[in-house]
Amino acid sequence: MSTIAFFGHNANEPAIRRRARAFQSAGHDVVGFMPHRGPKQATDWPVIDLGETRDNAYGQRIMSIFRGADIAARERDILAICDAIYARNLDMLAVAVRARRKLGLETPLIYECLDVHHRLTGPSPVARLLRRVERRLLAHCALVVISSPRFETEHFAVHYPGAYRAFLLENLMIEGDNFPDRPDPEPVEAAPDGPLRIGWFGNLRCRRSLDLLLGLARRFPDDVTITLRGYPAPGVFDNFEAEIAPYENVSFGGRYSAPGDLSEMYGAVDLVWAGDWYEEGANSLWLLPNRIYEGGYFATPSLAPDGTETARWLREHGSGILLAPPVERALEAEIIRLLKDRTPLQQLRRQLLSLPRSVFVENAETTTKLLQAAQVRPD
Repeated sequence: MSTIAFFGHNANEPAIRRRARAFQSAGHDVVGFMPHRGPKQATDWPVIDLGETRDNAYGQRIMSIFRGADIAARERDILAICDAIYARNLDMLAVAVRARRKLGLETPLIYECLDVHHRLTGPSPVARLLRRVERRLLAHCALVVISSPRFETEHFAVHYPGAYRAFLLENLMIEGDNFPDRPDPEPVEAAPDGPLRIGWFGNLRCRRSLDLLLGLARRFPDDVTITLRGYPAPGVFDNFEAEIAPYENVSFGGRYSAPGDLSEMYGAVDLVWAGDWYEEGANSLWLLPNRIYEGGYFATPSLAPDGTETARWLREHGSGILLAPPVERALEAEIIRLLKDRTPLQQLRRQLLSLPRSVFVENAETTTKLLQAAQVRPD
């Protein structure tokens, strides 16, 4: 058994908790070194509290790097017995590097990059400065964990060739979480006169996606329902619930618990929206969202703009409907087609259920391979 020091940007964040559970499910101990956003929530692993941060408060987060590293370095006895340091996102990598250096440790350091932030992309002076920072921090890393192959080909290989080793770890569901078995392989035929049900779940951060879905709600008030669940991003939507209030066929169920609520959520829709333009032309084009894995596990196909990494994944697995540009026109045409004939949905559902569980669920073997790739002893 190894002990992992996990430097995460927010102890309350579901993806942080999912990664910690993955380590635990693989038989490893986890100690968190994490700030929190909002009231602190209980965790299933010990956490060294690095203070409170706020969404999009970048100045505060820069200062928290120095404060967090100082707090972490006070825990020499804990960090000295850890077999690996795992840091998610660039700011937490900076905290981990600074704390590790202050203590003179040589513990293998793993950098997980779930998103390439827009401030790191493009030719601006800020982007160039941040990439210089990232390059310097990479020199301390045994491994870079990426959630999409495009993050390597479009970012790391472009800016830091030969300066890192990559390990692909997609945003899968985690073995050991308490989620139900997959649906029955025999799909239930949708009622021919029922509305077509579309869900958008997770981090709701894309203005264009909401506009597209509300456009469908206006165009098909009796034939399409839109279900929204998750966290509307502040700064993107001024008053999310007020925007959707005029639409009787649009509902917002608020935040949800994963994995506990996933079966009900995905079972209640025919399609899941998997488009994103929040960081158009860069991260949004390259990412692989966790909703394609969750939806696929529960046999709910995805809708996604073509030309994205998400579309490539869906095409490779035969598990979604891809929308050629202009997306607005293609989306409306697909909805009209499906309202006339639900057979394509049944075929996609069968295809999803034919795929092995490993396509959607990360197991302990993956965690072992990750730690071995960073030359961490597995036992």
